[in-house]
Amino acid sequence: MKIIYVVGARPNFMKVAPIMREASKHKELEQILVHTGQHYDKNMSKCFFEELGICEPDINLEVGSGHHGEQTGKIMQKFEEFMLKEGGNLVVVVGDVNSTIACGLVAAKLHIPLAHVEAGLRSFDRRMPEEINRLLTDTISDYLFTPAEEANKNLKNEGIPEEKIFLVGDIMIDTLLWEMERTPHINKPPLPELDNNNYAALTLHRPSNVDDPEIFKGILNALDEIANKIPIIFPAHPRTINRMKEFQFYPKSKNIKIIEPLSYREFLRLYKNSKFVLTDSGSIQQETTFLNIPCLTIRENTERPFTITKGTNVLTGTDPKRITEEAFKILEGETKQSEGLPLWDGKTAKRIVNVFREL
Repeated sequence: MKIIYVVGARPNFMKVAPIMREASKHKELEQILVHTGQHYDKNMSKCFFEELGICEPDINLEVGSGHHGEQTGKIMQKFEEFMLKEGGNLVVVVGDVNSTIACGLVAAKLHIPLAHVEAGLRSFDRRMPEEINRLLTDTISDYLFTPAEEANKNLKNEGIPEEKIFLVGDIMIDTLLWEMERTPHINKPPLPELDNNNYAALTLHRPSNVDDPEIFKGILNALDEIANKIPIIFPAHPRTINRMKEFQFYPKSKNIKIIEPLSYREFLRLYKNSKFVLTDSGSIQQETTFLNIPCLTIRENTERPFTITKGTNVLTGTDPKRITEEAFKILEGETKQSEGLPLWDGKTAKRIVNVFREL
Protein backbone atom coordinates (compact mmCIF):
# COMPACT_ATOMS: atom_id res chain seq x y z
CA MET A 1 0.00 0.00 0.00
CA LYS A 2 1.47 3.33 -1.08
CA ILE A 3 0.62 6.31 1.14
CA ILE A 4 1.22 9.87 -0.08
CA TYR A 5 1.58 12.43 2.72
CA VAL A 6 1.11 16.11 1.88
CA VAL A 7 2.65 18.99 3.83
CA GLY A 8 2.63 22.65 2.92
CA ALA A 9 4.13 24.45 5.90
CA ARG A 10 6.44 23.75 8.82
CA PRO A 11 3.69 22.91 11.35
CA ASN A 12 2.36 20.23 8.99
CA PHE A 13 5.60 18.28 9.39
CA MET A 14 4.97 18.14 13.13
CA LYS A 15 1.66 16.43 12.40
CA VAL A 16 2.76 13.86 9.83
CA ALA A 17 6.00 12.94 11.63
CA PRO A 18 4.41 10.71 14.33
CA ILE A 19 2.28 8.95 11.70
CA MET A 20 5.25 8.30 9.44
CA ARG A 21 7.36 7.02 12.32
CA GLU A 22 4.61 4.61 13.32
CA ALA A 23 3.88 3.49 9.76
CA SER A 24 7.56 2.79 9.15
CA LYS A 25 7.24 -0.18 11.53
CA HIS A 26 5.05 -1.95 8.97
CA LYS A 27 6.76 -3.12 5.77
CA GLU A 28 3.48 -3.33 3.87
CA LEU A 29 3.12 0.46 4.08
CA GLU A 30 5.17 2.37 1.50
CA GLN A 31 5.47 6.09 2.32
CA ILE A 32 6.03 9.11 0.09
CA LEU A 33 6.34 12.62 1.60
CA VAL A 34 5.39 15.53 -0.65
CA HIS A 35 6.17 19.12 0.35
CA THR A 36 4.19 21.57 -1.76
CA GLY A 37 6.54 24.40 -0.84
CA GLN A 38 3.55 26.57 0.12
CA HIS A 39 5.71 28.22 2.77
CA TYR A 40 9.46 28.61 2.55
CA ASP A 41 11.25 28.05 5.84
CA LYS A 42 14.99 28.55 6.10
CA ASN A 43 15.00 26.65 9.39
CA MET A 44 14.01 23.38 7.71
CA SER A 45 17.50 21.95 7.59
CA LYS A 46 18.50 18.29 7.65
CA CYS A 47 18.68 18.60 11.45
CA PHE A 48 14.99 19.58 11.51
CA PHE A 49 13.99 16.25 9.98
CA GLU A 50 16.41 14.32 12.14
CA GLU A 51 14.78 15.86 15.22
CA LEU A 52 11.37 14.70 13.98
CA GLY A 53 12.65 11.22 13.24
CA ILE A 54 11.65 11.29 9.55
CA CYS A 55 13.42 11.64 6.21
CA GLU A 56 13.43 14.83 4.19
CA PRO A 57 10.56 15.16 1.65
CA ASP A 58 10.78 12.90 -1.39
CA ILE A 59 9.74 15.86 -3.53
CA ASN A 60 9.26 19.61 -3.12
CA LEU A 61 6.77 21.10 -5.57
CA GLU A 62 8.20 24.58 -4.82
CA VAL A 63 4.91 26.39 -5.30
CA GLY A 64 5.81 29.39 -3.16
CA SER A 65 3.58 32.15 -1.82
CA GLY A 66 0.76 33.94 -3.60
CA HIS A 67 -2.90 34.91 -3.31
CA HIS A 68 -5.19 32.09 -2.21
CA GLY A 69 -6.57 31.31 -5.66
CA GLU A 70 -3.18 31.53 -7.34
CA GLN A 71 -1.46 29.38 -4.75
CA THR A 72 -4.22 26.77 -4.60
CA GLY A 73 -4.29 26.49 -8.37
CA LYS A 74 -0.52 26.02 -8.63
CA ILE A 75 -0.55 23.35 -5.95
CA MET A 76 -3.36 21.46 -7.70
CA GLN A 77 -1.59 21.57 -11.05
CA LYS A 78 1.77 20.36 -9.74
CA PHE A 79 0.33 17.76 -7.37
CA GLU A 80 -1.88 16.31 -10.10
CA GLU A 81 1.16 15.96 -12.38
CA PHE A 82 2.98 14.18 -9.57
CA MET A 83 0.09 11.84 -8.77
CA LEU A 84 -0.48 10.88 -12.41
CA LYS A 85 3.16 9.84 -12.57
CA GLU A 86 3.60 8.37 -9.09
CA GLY A 87 0.18 6.93 -8.28
CA GLY A 88 -0.84 5.92 -4.76
CA ASN A 89 -3.46 4.11 -2.70
CA LEU A 90 -4.11 6.81 -0.12
CA VAL A 91 -3.47 10.56 0.16
CA VAL A 92 -3.08 11.92 3.69
CA VAL A 93 -3.52 15.66 4.35
CA VAL A 94 -3.25 17.44 7.69
CA GLY A 95 -4.51 20.68 9.19
CA ASP A 96 -6.14 23.48 7.22
CA VAL A 97 -3.60 25.20 4.95
CA ASN A 98 -4.18 25.73 1.21
CA SER A 99 -2.14 22.63 0.42
CA THR A 100 -4.65 20.58 2.40
CA ILE A 101 -7.66 21.43 0.26
CA ALA A 102 -5.70 21.69 -3.01
CA CYS A 103 -4.20 18.21 -2.79
CA GLY A 104 -7.41 16.84 -1.33
CA LEU A 105 -9.31 17.99 -4.42
CA VAL A 106 -6.73 16.36 -6.70
CA ALA A 107 -7.05 13.06 -4.83
CA ALA A 108 -10.84 13.19 -4.97
CA LYS A 109 -10.90 13.91 -8.72
CA LEU A 110 -8.42 11.08 -9.37
CA HIS A 111 -10.59 8.75 -7.25
CA ILE A 112 -7.80 8.11 -4.74
CA PRO A 113 -8.99 7.68 -1.13
CA LEU A 114 -8.33 10.76 1.01
CA ALA A 115 -7.60 10.89 4.75
CA HIS A 116 -7.77 14.15 6.74
CA VAL A 117 -5.94 14.41 10.07
CA GLU A 118 -7.41 17.06 12.43
CA ALA A 119 -10.83 16.76 10.84
CA GLY A 120 -13.95 18.35 12.28
CA LEU A 121 -12.39 21.48 13.78
CA ARG A 122 -14.69 24.48 13.32
CA SER A 123 -14.49 28.16 14.22
CA PHE A 124 -17.86 28.82 12.50
CA ASP A 125 -16.29 31.93 11.00
CA ARG A 126 -16.21 31.67 7.21
CA ARG A 127 -14.18 34.87 6.95
CA MET A 128 -11.21 32.70 7.92
CA PRO A 129 -9.66 31.04 4.85
CA GLU A 130 -8.68 28.13 7.08
CA GLU A 131 -12.34 27.51 7.90
CA ILE A 132 -13.19 27.16 4.22
CA ASN A 133 -10.28 24.75 3.79
CA ARG A 134 -11.48 22.68 6.75
CA LEU A 135 -15.07 22.49 5.58
CA LEU A 136 -14.27 21.53 2.01
CA THR A 137 -11.56 19.01 2.90
CA ASP A 138 -13.85 17.20 5.33
CA THR A 139 -16.61 17.07 2.72
CA ILE A 140 -14.46 15.18 0.21
CA SER A 141 -12.48 12.99 2.64
CA ASP A 142 -13.01 9.26 2.99
CA TYR A 143 -11.33 8.93 6.38
CA LEU A 144 -11.69 11.72 8.95
CA PHE A 145 -9.41 11.52 11.98
CA THR A 146 -10.61 13.78 14.78
CA PRO A 147 -8.89 15.08 17.95
CA ALA A 148 -11.95 15.42 20.20
CA GLU A 149 -15.59 14.42 20.49
CA GLU A 150 -16.73 17.96 19.62
CA ALA A 151 -15.13 17.50 16.20
CA ASN A 152 -17.10 14.28 15.70
CA LYS A 153 -20.32 16.15 16.49
CA ASN A 154 -19.50 18.87 13.97
CA LEU A 155 -18.98 16.31 11.22
CA LYS A 156 -22.16 14.40 12.04
CA ASN A 157 -24.13 17.67 12.06
CA GLU A 158 -22.78 18.35 8.55
CA GLY A 159 -24.03 15.00 7.32
CA ILE A 160 -20.73 13.10 7.27
CA PRO A 161 -21.46 9.35 7.64
CA GLU A 162 -20.39 8.02 11.01
CA GLU A 163 -18.40 5.16 9.48
CA LYS A 164 -15.98 7.70 7.96
CA ILE A 165 -15.19 9.33 11.32
CA PHE A 166 -12.45 8.10 13.64
CA LEU A 167 -11.85 9.69 17.05
CA VAL A 168 -8.10 9.18 17.51
CA GLY A 169 -6.93 12.02 19.76
CA ASP A 170 -4.66 14.98 19.07
CA ILE A 171 -1.69 14.18 16.84
CA MET A 172 0.23 17.21 18.16
CA ILE A 173 0.34 15.61 21.60
CA ASP A 174 2.27 12.72 20.04
CA THR A 175 4.82 15.22 18.74
CA LEU A 176 4.87 17.14 22.02
CA LEU A 177 5.65 14.02 24.06
CA TRP A 178 8.24 12.84 21.51
CA GLU A 179 10.04 16.19 21.66
CA MET A 180 9.84 16.49 25.45
CA GLU A 181 11.71 13.20 25.79
CA ARG A 182 14.44 14.42 23.43
CA THR A 183 14.77 18.12 24.29
CA PRO A 184 17.88 18.83 26.36
CA HIS A 185 17.27 20.76 29.56
CA ILE A 186 13.51 20.67 28.92
CA ASN A 187 12.78 22.19 32.34
CA LYS A 188 14.98 25.23 31.76
CA PRO A 189 14.03 28.25 29.60
CA PRO A 190 16.03 28.61 26.36
CA LEU A 191 17.32 32.07 27.33
CA PRO A 192 19.81 32.30 30.22
CA GLU A 193 18.31 35.48 31.64
CA LEU A 194 14.90 33.89 32.22
CA ASP A 195 13.61 32.31 35.42
CA ASN A 196 10.95 29.60 35.34
CA ASN A 197 7.40 30.80 35.81
CA ASN A 198 8.51 34.43 35.76
CA TYR A 199 7.80 35.47 32.17
CA ALA A 200 5.10 35.18 29.50
CA ALA A 201 5.58 33.72 26.01
CA LEU A 202 3.96 35.39 23.01
CA THR A 203 3.14 34.43 19.42
CA LEU A 204 1.36 36.90 17.16
CA HIS A 205 1.11 36.57 13.39
CA ARG A 206 -2.50 36.09 12.25
CA PRO A 207 -3.44 38.51 9.43
CA SER A 208 -6.62 39.57 11.22
CA ASN A 209 -4.44 40.77 14.12
CA VAL A 210 -1.38 42.28 12.47
CA ASP A 211 -2.65 43.50 9.08
CA ASP A 212 -5.23 45.89 10.55
CA PRO A 213 -3.34 48.91 11.99
CA GLU A 214 -5.98 49.75 14.59
CA ILE A 215 -6.26 46.18 15.91
CA PHE A 216 -2.50 45.66 15.84
CA LYS A 217 -1.82 48.89 17.73
CA GLY A 218 -4.41 48.00 20.37
CA ILE A 219 -2.85 44.58 20.94
CA LEU A 220 0.62 46.12 21.26
CA ASN A 221 -0.73 48.63 23.80
CA ALA A 222 -2.18 45.77 25.85
CA LEU A 223 1.13 43.90 25.70
CA ASP A 224 2.97 47.00 26.91
CA GLU A 225 0.67 47.21 29.91
CA ILE A 226 1.12 43.51 30.73
CA ALA A 227 4.89 43.84 30.35
CA ASN A 228 4.88 46.39 33.18
CA LYS A 229 4.18 43.44 35.48
CA ILE A 230 5.95 40.52 33.80
CA PRO A 231 8.54 40.15 31.00
CA ILE A 232 7.19 38.97 27.64
CA ILE A 233 9.36 36.91 25.28
CA PHE A 234 8.26 37.28 21.66
CA PRO A 235 9.72 35.03 18.93
CA ALA A 236 8.42 37.26 16.15
CA HIS A 237 7.03 35.92 12.89
CA PRO A 238 8.44 37.63 9.75
CA ARG A 239 4.95 38.80 8.85
CA THR A 240 4.61 40.60 12.17
CA ILE A 241 8.04 42.23 11.87
CA ASN A 242 7.13 43.45 8.38
CA ARG A 243 3.91 45.02 9.68
CA MET A 244 5.77 46.72 12.52
CA LYS A 245 8.08 48.31 9.98
CA GLU A 246 5.23 49.22 7.65
CA PHE A 247 3.04 50.80 10.33
CA GLN A 248 5.95 52.02 12.49
CA PHE A 249 4.34 50.31 15.48
CA TYR A 250 6.72 48.84 18.02
CA PRO A 251 6.35 47.70 21.63
CA LYS A 252 7.21 50.59 23.94
CA SER A 253 8.06 48.48 26.95
CA LYS A 254 11.66 47.32 27.33
CA ASN A 255 10.19 44.32 29.11
CA ILE A 256 9.04 42.91 25.74
CA LYS A 257 11.97 41.04 24.25
CA ILE A 258 11.65 40.39 20.50
CA ILE A 259 13.77 37.45 19.37
CA GLU A 260 14.26 35.42 16.20
CA PRO A 261 11.77 32.58 15.53
CA LEU A 262 12.70 29.47 17.51
CA SER A 263 12.88 25.83 16.51
CA TYR A 264 10.02 23.69 17.77
CA ARG A 265 12.18 22.28 20.57
CA GLU A 266 13.39 25.69 21.72
CA PHE A 267 9.88 27.12 21.56
CA LEU A 268 8.64 24.16 23.59
CA ARG A 269 11.20 25.00 26.27
CA LEU A 270 10.12 28.63 26.15
CA TYR A 271 6.42 28.14 26.73
CA LYS A 272 6.68 25.06 28.96
CA ASN A 273 8.54 27.09 31.58
CA SER A 274 6.50 30.28 31.23
CA LYS A 275 3.90 31.74 33.57
CA PHE A 276 1.38 31.85 30.74
CA VAL A 277 1.14 32.10 26.96
CA LEU A 278 -0.39 34.81 24.79
CA THR A 279 -1.09 33.58 21.27
CA ASP A 280 -3.17 33.74 18.10
CA SER A 281 -1.88 30.36 16.88
CA GLY A 282 -3.79 27.10 16.69
CA SER A 283 -2.04 24.02 18.02
CA ILE A 284 -0.48 25.77 21.00
CA GLN A 285 -3.98 26.06 22.48
CA GLN A 286 -4.00 22.26 22.65
CA GLU A 287 -0.43 21.89 23.86
CA THR A 288 -0.89 24.34 26.74
CA THR A 289 -4.09 22.55 27.72
CA PHE A 290 -2.20 19.25 27.80
CA LEU A 291 0.61 20.77 29.90
CA ASN A 292 -1.84 22.71 32.12
CA ILE A 293 -0.31 26.08 31.22
CA PRO A 294 -2.60 29.14 31.16
CA CYS A 295 -3.22 30.32 27.60
CA LEU A 296 -4.79 33.56 26.38
CA THR A 297 -5.89 33.32 22.74
CA ILE A 298 -6.00 36.74 21.10
CA ARG A 299 -8.74 35.94 18.60
CA GLU A 300 -12.48 36.44 18.29
CA ASN A 301 -13.08 32.68 17.88
CA THR A 302 -11.29 29.36 17.92
CA GLU A 303 -11.68 26.10 16.03
CA ARG A 304 -10.60 24.34 19.24
CA PRO A 305 -13.39 25.24 21.73
CA PHE A 306 -12.67 22.13 23.80
CA THR A 307 -9.48 23.85 24.99
CA ILE A 308 -11.78 26.45 26.58
CA THR A 309 -14.46 24.14 28.02
CA LYS A 310 -12.03 21.47 29.25
CA GLY A 311 -8.65 23.14 29.14
CA THR A 312 -6.63 26.16 30.18
CA ASN A 313 -7.49 28.38 27.23
CA VAL A 314 -9.28 31.73 27.51
CA LEU A 315 -10.53 33.53 24.39
CA THR A 316 -9.84 37.23 24.90
CA GLY A 317 -10.73 38.65 21.49
CA THR A 318 -8.69 41.67 20.41
CA ASP A 319 -10.06 44.20 22.89
CA PRO A 320 -6.97 45.60 24.72
CA LYS A 321 -8.86 45.95 27.98
CA ARG A 322 -9.98 42.30 27.97
CA ILE A 323 -6.48 41.08 27.09
CA THR A 324 -4.91 42.95 30.01
CA GLU A 325 -7.69 41.96 32.42
CA GLU A 326 -7.25 38.26 31.71
CA ALA A 327 -3.47 38.49 31.98
CA PHE A 328 -3.72 40.26 35.34
CA LYS A 329 -6.09 37.54 36.60
CA ILE A 330 -3.40 34.95 35.90
CA LEU A 331 -0.77 37.07 37.66
CA GLU A 332 -3.08 37.26 40.67
CA GLY A 333 -3.37 33.47 40.75
CA GLU A 334 -6.76 33.10 39.05
CA THR A 335 -6.12 30.31 36.53
CA LYS A 336 -8.09 27.50 34.90
CA GLN A 337 -7.13 23.88 35.41
CA SER A 338 -7.14 21.41 32.55
CA GLU A 339 -9.55 18.49 32.85
CA GLY A 340 -7.67 16.52 30.19
CA LEU A 341 -9.23 15.11 27.04
CA PRO A 342 -9.80 11.46 26.06
CA LEU A 343 -7.11 9.84 23.89
CA TRP A 344 -4.63 12.69 24.32
CA ASP A 345 -2.02 10.13 25.31
CA GLY A 346 0.68 10.12 22.62
CA LYS A 347 -0.85 7.12 20.82
CA THR A 348 -2.85 8.98 18.17
CA ALA A 349 -0.47 7.97 15.37
CA LYS A 350 -0.81 4.31 16.29
CA ARG A 351 -4.59 4.53 16.05
CA ILE A 352 -4.36 6.20 12.65
CA VAL A 353 -1.89 3.65 11.30
CA ASN A 354 -4.11 0.80 12.55
CA VAL A 355 -6.85 2.19 10.32
CA PHE A 356 -4.42 2.34 7.39
CA ARG A 357 -3.50 -1.30 7.92
CA GLU A 358 -7.16 -2.33 7.88
CA LEU A 359 -7.77 -0.72 4.48
